[in-house]
Amino acid sequence: MNKPFYYGADISFLEEIEQAGGMFYEGDTADDCLEILKNNGVNSIRLRLWNNPEGEFCNLDHTLAMAKRIKEKGMHLLLCFHYSDEWADPKHQKKPKDWIDLDTDALKHALFDYTRSVVSALVSQGTKPDMVQIGNEITMGILWEDGCVTGELRHSDEQWSKFTDFVRTGAQAVKSVDSEINVMVHVDQGGKNDVCRFVLDQFEKHNVQYDSIGLSFYPWWHGTLQDLEANLSDLALRYEKDIAIIEVAYPWNIENPLNDIIIVQKEEQLHTGYPATQEGQAAYIRNFIELIQRTPNNRCIGFHYWEPCWIPFKEQWSVGHLNNWSNLTLFDYEGRSLPALAVIRELSQLTKMEAAPVE
Repeated sequence: MNKPFYYGADISFLEEIEQAGGMFYEGDTADDCLEILKNNGVNSIRLRLWNNPEGEFCNLDHTLAMAKRIKEKGMHLLLCFHYSDEWADPKHQKKPKDWIDLDTDALKHALFDYTRSVVSALVSQGTKPDMVQIGNEITMGILWEDGCVTGELRHSDEQWSKFTDFVRTGAQAVKSVDSEINVMVHVDQGGKNDVCRFVLDQFEKHNVQYDSIGLSFYPWWHGTLQDLEANLSDLALRYEKDIAIIEVAYPWNIENPLNDIIIVQKEEQLHTGYPATQEGQAAYIRNFIELIQRTPNNRCIGFHYWEPCWIPFKEQWSVGHLNNWSNLTLFDYEGRSLPALAVIRELSQLTKMEAAPVE
């Protein structure tokens, strides 16, 4: 491959887990989770950023501290702006409370100033983000209701103009700090070509300038590996931009001995050939990575496994979440690394061998 391939992880919960007493192990040896991930081939970390959340995590101070840890390990950094005080996704794009009363023009100014100030703070401390998302899973817009493109507003050109203007403003703010930072737009439903094309065509129509496409791909919601492969092939050729799967996961267990409400808990949510076992998860991750590396023109530049370290060491997490991800991690309930992580190590080593110059 003639460009880096990112074996990534979103570990935005890590410090909260560590403060709750969570520990991580490679075999029987306890170690810093970041070190374990790096030793297993992970070379990129994604962090979410909320404007002014409850608690002490996923805010700017926390992000600055985590960015130092990440860069000290020599890792690539992907920063994900949610432009909210809490979770932003296709069902929730709530404005930050400090922006509630702003009109559309004032919102644009606030978005620009906030984005620029955050990126500037990271650059100033020597931890420049390599890639920045303008919003999280923005298929239905951002900063609702101003930037909402869901429901009856889905085909409103006026609403798409407002929404894409917010995205353009965020991208311009990032580039005003450092033009080399890669700006990404993030669409969920990575196995659904019609959804991805509809959104990305709107960005083309409204002349939004960005560098790369981010996709979420959760198989119990977004389709099969074959759906993903077909979508990647089409998007790579159609838009001629690099693509990354920046959210992905698969269960290693659905027995749920912790009695939590978990997202994947039924056999019908699984995919044929990939049972909810440690071995089934490892097989899924292997086939997933090999598949995305077949994307035409090497346009898929990597992936980020979503919250692989979210082991159940608290009853209640920031912004009201429970341990609903505990069977979708790359560590078991006690923090021991799972075979899927070893698969990432193996495939990352093969990538390095392929990229090495021939002497």
